[in-house]
Amino acid sequence: MIIPVKWTDEGVLMLDQRLLPTEEKWLVLRSYNEVADAIREMVVRGAPAIGISAAYGIALGMKQFVGTSIEDMEDELEFVADCMAQTRPTAVNLFWAIERMKKTFQKAKNEGKTITEIKQSLIEEAKKIHQEDIEAQEKIALYGGELIKDESTVLTHCNAGALATGGIWGTALGVIRGAKKQGKRVAVIADETRPYLQGARLTAWELMKDEIPVTLITDNMAGYMMRKGKVHAVVVGADRIAANGDTANKIGTYSLAVLAKENQIPFYVAAPLSTIDLNCPNGDAIPIEERNKREVTHIKDIQVAPEKIEVANPAFDVTPNEYISAIITEKGIAKQPYVETLKKLFD
Repeated sequence: MIIPVKWTDEGVLMLDQRLLPTEEKWLVLRSYNEVADAIREMVVRGAPAIGISAAYGIALGMKQFVGTSIEDMEDELEFVADCMAQTRPTAVNLFWAIERMKKTFQKAKNEGKTITEIKQSLIEEAKKIHQEDIEAQEKIALYGGELIKDESTVLTHCNAGALATGGIWGTALGVIRGAKKQGKRVAVIADETRPYLQGARLTAWELMKDEIPVTLITDNMAGYMMRKGKVHAVVVGADRIAANGDTANKIGTYSLAVLAKENQIPFYVAAPLSTIDLNCPNGDAIPIEERNKREVTHIKDIQVAPEKIEVANPAFDVTPNEYISAIITEKGIAKQPYVETLKKLFD
């Protein structure tokens, strides 16, 4: 059972995903700054896990507040929340979790709670966010598993497993685990996911731990595998889903969606409601994070490109809704027209 981030009395405990699969190392993050750095540097990654980590980071920052004024505490909360908000701008779960923590503070303040009581309220809210995520994943697994046929091979991209969430199930990998729990025989093809290799390092590691058959391919082999009839469904996660169903996910997802449509293969997105941004009208409004060029020019410390080469490194792309067969959430499965069906999920 994989749970990548945990709350402890000493600080926030995180599995350092940068070192997987060759080393399993846990870090104890003892300040909100360390949590923010861990999110930014991809010690933890995946939209749900980022949101949970940010909530824990805020709780930790407030736990360490030493002032005696509620007003000063509120100012400190805003500062800590802003630090978290600047870490990974594409993942809407980050901002969703931050807002929940702010609302928890305001509720406790309005109820006249003491500073000590407010600190405890924030810790409990962060834990609640984490537990709700695990419960949502299980429901996503239940709904999504129904869409996967027996004896299917599912292609997935990046890592949308337990490592990318609060743990245990995952979103895209949760669908696969859900199908397996329903007694279906399922195999997986995992894209390596350049440039950060989350598929090779993380997805393959997770599935092997669960003894789910997995074959690793390079990203540019996906079309060949689809054309040869070796892929029966594509399931991916999401970092932000716009109100019209346009979906931002790890760079390379859009290419897979186009290939899937060309080869008449269903393309599914699995994500909790916290990933759906009804205030974002479409994919053009989703901010796309540009990451360090070294991720492209180097593999770990090994240089694979010429010195001073110009590099583009967008971390995400947007898949237009017309390429998406269904969006799987903990409240059910949405299909076209997404402008209507996604909104109904919140009702």
